[in-house]
Amino acid sequence: MAFVTHQFLRSMSSTKSLAIKHVTVIGGGLMGAGIAQVAAATGHTVILVDQAEDILKKSMKKIEDSVGRISKKKFIDKPEAGAEFVQQTLQRISTCTDAASVVHSTDLVVEAIVENVNVKQELFKKLDKFASESTIFVSNTSSLPITEIANATTRQDRFGGLHFFNPVPLMKLVEVVQTPMTSQQTFEALMNFSKTLGKKPVACKDTPGFIVNRLLVPYLMEAVRLHERGHGSKEDIDMAMKLGAGYPMGPFELLDYVGLDTSKFIIDGWHKMDPDNPLFTSSALLNKLVDEGKLGKKTGEGFYKYS
Repeated sequence: MAFVTHQFLRSMSSTKSLAIKHVTVIGGGLMGAGIAQVAAATGHTVILVDQAEDILKKSMKKIEDSVGRISKKKFIDKPEAGAEFVQQTLQRISTCTDAASVVHSTDLVVEAIVENVNVKQELFKKLDKFASESTIFVSNTSSLPITEIANATTRQDRFGGLHFFNPVPLMKLVEVVQTPMTSQQTFEALMNFSKTLGKKPVACKDTPGFIVNRLLVPYLMEAVRLHERGHGSKEDIDMAMKLGAGYPMGPFELLDYVGLDTSKFIIDGWHKMDPDNPLFTSSALLNKLVDEGKLGKKTGEGFYKYS
């Protein structure tokens, strides 16, 4: 009862306290670095956290290169303004290897680490002890239940999902995920934050895959099953969807681009949650390719071979 009362009192606080100006991003990989970049480029103070200094150095180099490319396009006739944009963006980002030491004064913690619910829970459980009561926590997960991750903390009302898309600086969409416990104030703060990043946010409930992956992954899996049944070659299926449906990539091309291990991880997780749902059934062919280490473009071979 005390826990519920505590959350209710927090929900009565003014929306002004939820204004997001300082962002801590956990995870210096492709997604984390991209989120840090767009936040800094839009005037937010950012701390990028990872376990090792060498990872953070590589992350900052990627960010510097990316901001430089964007600057040349954005300020094509104003090189001095472009140089200033790069400098200011990079100055707004600092790095750290100890998340617990920096979350005490941040408005928002964005987690972009490995897609493992137990690892995410352990991270947030630890940070929950050090972060300010007003700090909002979000996960960038593309497939794991936000509610399950949030349950490791005492701030379910200030916990949501922000699912960015790769590459973050270029992709406009952000899925803003509201769990049954996420307060309306928190949800609105996350929607507004996404807009300040120059993104187009869409509201999602905490269901498997949210919107995009909930539609996309079953489509990709059905393409594999269609091929397995001998009802179409992968080349013809890809061609049909590009020319007939206007998709920029066919399903097998997209699977190779995303990574077959990633798709297998998602569909296996959903099947475990809802084993009777035929849309969540895995594929023998997909499992075979993953077992053989043929994961797509990143390994040089998946459904197609890449030289």
